[in-house]
Amino acid sequence: MKSLTAYVIDGHDVRIRPAPVERDWMDSTDERFAYRCLPLNIANAHGWELLCTTPFSAVWDGRKGKDAIRIKSRSGTTAPAISHFGDGVLTFHVPCLFRTESGVDLFVTGPINRPKDAIAPLSGVIETDWSPYTFTMNWKFTRPFQKVYFEADEPYCHLFPLERGSLEEIAPDIRNLSENPDLAREYDQWTKSRNTFNTALTEPDSKASQDKWQKTYFRGSTPSGAPGPSDHKSRLRLKAFSKTS
Repeated sequence: MKSLTAYVIDGHDVRIRPAPVERDWMDSTDERFAYRCLPLNIANAHGWELLCTTPFSAVWDGRKGKDAIRIKSRSGTTAPAISHFGDGVLTFHVPCLFRTESGVDLFVTGPINRPKDAIAPLSGVIETDWSPYTFTMNWKFTRPFQKVYFEADEPYCHLFPLERGSLEEIAPDIRNLSENPDLAREYDQWTKSRNTFNTALTEPDSKASQDKWQKTYFRGSTPSGAPGPSDHKSRLRLKAFSKTS
C-alpha cells in the first residue's frame, strides 16, 4: 500500500476528503446525462480535495497591488485566503506538509470540473518526498469588480500523487490510423454503430431510445465486443485520510 501523509501544522485545522464524483452542474443536466461521460467521472474523483474552513467573499478592483483585493469573512471568523502576491491573485495557505514516497510528487490544482465565475485556479507540482516547505493554493481573478464567494466546506484545492519524471520517459509520435489495422477496424465499427445509434435515437420506440446512450466504453469493452483490460475503472474508491495519533 502506497502512502500519502498530511502533517498538519500544530494549532491549525485542515479539512480534506476524497474528491466525490458528484457536481451540482452535472446533477442539473437533462436526465443527469453528464454522468454518462466516464472520463469526466474518473477525473472528478481523481484525488483529494481541501475544503474551506470558513465562508468568505473576495472582490478584485483590477489593480496590480496587494490591496486591490478586498476579502470579507463572516463576523468573528478569519478568512482562509489572503492577497499575498498582488496581480489579482487570491492565496490560500495550506496548513500542512504533505509527504509522498520517494520519487513521487504532488500535483496540486483547483477543484476539477468545478467552474467558478470570475476566478480561475492555478496549478503546481511539488516535490513532496523531501520538501520541508509549505505551498499555497492560488486563484487568479479573471474579471474585476465581480464578487466571488467561497462557502464553508467548499473545495478550494485538488491534489493527487504523480511519479516524478514519468512524462519525460514518454516518446510521443504521430502516425496515420491506417498503420494500425486492428485499431482502425475497431474505430470504423464504432463510428458506424455510433451513427446508427444516433439515428435510432429519433425513434421513440427504438432500443437506442430505451438505452439512451451507448455503454461500451463505460463497461470497458470494444466495439467488436472484445473485453477491455482487466484493470478498467468505472469508479474510483479512494481512502479517506485517517488520524493515527
